[in-house]
Amino acid sequence: MYVITDNCVSCGTCAENCPSEAIFEGADHYEINQDICVSCGTCVENCPSDAIEDK
Repeated sequence: MYVITDNCVSCGTCAENCPSEAIFEGADHYEINQDICVSCGTCVENCPSDAIEDK
């Protein structure tokens, strides 16, 4: 399960590259809808601020 931390700068790169469209803009930073996420890791690979962690 991947989570987006407070290190997120809300650039949107993760959402643009998510093949399952599981990432959306939240109140403070982007969030991952765990019901849609396929745990492919594309978001982690593309995040320029290393704000996504595998929990």
